[in-house]
Amino acid sequence: MIKVALFQMNIKWENKNANYLHLEEKLKSIKKRKIDFLLLPEMSFTGFSMNTTLTKEGTNESIKRIGKLAKQYNMAIGFGWVKDCGLKSENHYTVINKKGNIVSDYTKIHPFSFYGEDKKIRPGNDIISFKLEDIDFSSFICYDLRFPEVFQIASKTASVILLPANWPANRREHWKCLLQARAIENQVYILAINCVGQVGDQNYSGDSCIIDPNGQILAGLADTEGIVEYELIDNTMMFRKNFPVKNDRREDLYHKYVLNNTND
Repeated sequence: MIKVALFQMNIKWENKNANYLHLEEKLKSIKKRKIDFLLLPEMSFTGFSMNTTLTKEGTNESIKRIGKLAKQYNMAIGFGWVKDCGLKSENHYTVINKKGNIVSDYTKIHPFSFYGEDKKIRPGNDIISFKLEDIDFSSFICYDLRFPEVFQIASKTASVILLPANWPANRREHWKCLLQARAIENQVYILAINCVGQVGDQNYSGDSCIIDPNGQILAGLADTEGIVEYELIDNTMMFRKNFPVKNDRREDLYHKYVLNNTND
């Protein structure tokens, strides 16, 4: 069992220090709740800004600060930040364990071209898996939610998939529908962490939630800043054994069509 908490933040636009301090105040207020794993939204300390000259980090500033907080509060923490990679940057989601060590560092595979993210952010090329409390996790970020193929790959080993985001309120129904679909079709837990309120020029409804492998919403929060807590027991294999959908997947057939389309 692992006690998870989703911090649905009203991120202060492009203000790292204010958001670091806000996180520290929240950690102080919840330290007695014995949380094992606290999750923050995408680009946790800046909001979804394409001003990478301001947001990008070449000295791992966020990793250093969150590493200290994870050790101080004996809590694994997942957070989003922007890595300086020269001409373009990368959109990262990093998980640091209770000892202050990095256990996962995922780079967003699908930059959001509709908003121009691809002009400033280069895509990642790796699907990441990691363990916490003997549970297998994987991570994606926001727009990745619209691409089911990567979830099928991740769920071959992962029981729980993280989905931090800055997903705007005007597409909240897409968010809720797709999250449940990914949980159901992959038979995994989904931990979806969104921001909330006015952040930059966008309004966010939050709708952070925890969904089980049957698509049931176990806990959630909308339209206000706050914490969603849940004591998660990994019974993913029970769901899969009772309804063995994955046994009927035809990977060779799918692969053939992907290759044929590529050769065209």
